[in-house]
Amino acid sequence: MTARVLIVDDIPTNVKLLEARLAAEYFEIVTAFSGAEALAICEEGGIDLVLLDVMMPEMDGFEVCRRLKANPRTYHIPVVMVTALDQPSDRVHGLESGADDFLNKPVDDVQLMARVKSLVRLKALTDELRSRAMTGQQLAIEDSMRMMDTISADGGDILIIDNDIRHGQRLQEALAQTHRVDVLTNPADAVLQVAEKAYDLALVSMALGDFDPLRVCSQVRTGEKSRQLPIILVAEETDRPQLVRGLELGVNDFIMRPVERNELSARVRTQIRRHRYAMELRQSVTATMQLAVVDELTGLYNRRYFDRHLALMLEKAQEQERDMAVMMLDIDYFKAVNDSHGHDAGDAVLREFAARLQRNIRGVDLACRFGGEEFVVLMPDTDYAQAQNVAERVRQAVADFPFVAGTKKPLPVTVSVGVALNESHADVPETMLKRADIALYAAKSQGRNRVVFDAA
Repeated sequence: MTARVLIVDDIPTNVKLLEARLAAEYFEIVTAFSGAEALAICEEGGIDLVLLDVMMPEMDGFEVCRRLKANPRTYHIPVVMVTALDQPSDRVHGLESGADDFLNKPVDDVQLMARVKSLVRLKALTDELRSRAMTGQQLAIEDSMRMMDTISADGGDILIIDNDIRHGQRLQEALAQTHRVDVLTNPADAVLQVAEKAYDLALVSMALGDFDPLRVCSQVRTGEKSRQLPIILVAEETDRPQLVRGLELGVNDFIMRPVERNELSARVRTQIRRHRYAMELRQSVTATMQLAVVDELTGLYNRRYFDRHLALMLEKAQEQERDMAVMMLDIDYFKAVNDSHGHDAGDAVLREFAARLQRNIRGVDLACRFGGEEFVVLMPDTDYAQAQNVAERVRQAVADFPFVAGTKKPLPVTVSVGVALNESHADVPETMLKRADIALYAAKSQGRNRVVFDAA
């Protein structure tokens, strides 16, 4: 895994030391010796992770982190603060500034690599989600930033997994004022618990007796509902080797005993906010993908989707020597509906036509709005007789019952249909559509409200 890591420290020796360690693992290194220089580099883009010294002149690391997280162009870049400060209040200050993690000086090589790799993976996922969302609807980065600002980290559903009742209850008491907290004392039930309830975060004790805490974490992550669940390990100093392994396996964070309440609260808020933001992004991507392939007015697939699907299905039909048909439909005299009754009535006719079309084709058929009042249906495994039956059924379903379109009287509507069959290995999507379009033109020329097959 490679990435561009920005090392920020006013002491060149510290920079050289971290640079050597990361370069040995094939990371691309960029360096900055002041907060202002770091902000400028991040603004230019292309940085995947920032290793940020806290104690710097003019602008300390806390202020640099705050500015990075307040900038729509840089807020998504993970920031790891590298500090000699070891008080819980300093860690809380850093977390409240937006830091994603901490490394204490002198930096342990194993922890450094585990933290860097974990956050680089997170950055790659976030970048992919942001990219998809922005590609589909040309979403501005500022829109995503505003979404982040509206996300609350309060009222989270938290699961504590700890078979020491007293330890579990202490954690519960520390969080119960702001969150809804469940304590599970039998780690064997963890998978069932997260399957039954959607949690925002899991706190897993490293002291689970006969149970391997990392295996518990792994099992929790296998569930469909809990695959992306943030996990914080609660550990002792002696657990550090396992902590490193846990971070490599994808555990999000850890906190050391004795647990300081303010630090616990800050780490929990950070993870819940990040989790909810990722969920919002995923929903945005899903909605964006749907908008990219679905016609908003009719709810049918759009031409972009149809073109892609036709190419795939035609290739499959030719390889397996199977039948396939394409049906092209055009609503007769649709312009007159818009001219006489207005576009609202026209839209109502289009929606109702799409509904009737969908009801009268088969489950395996794919209906799309091709553009304007023109529609197309892809019919796999369909010969002449089957295509004829489907096309006639659709034509009759349209013609037999007038359309209610918000007008004084229901509107009579008919449709002309052209059908082309997959008859040659030389066919490509363009030729099939062309032949269906020629048949549709013939149906129009012969008086409309009829089905005509391509003569090829």
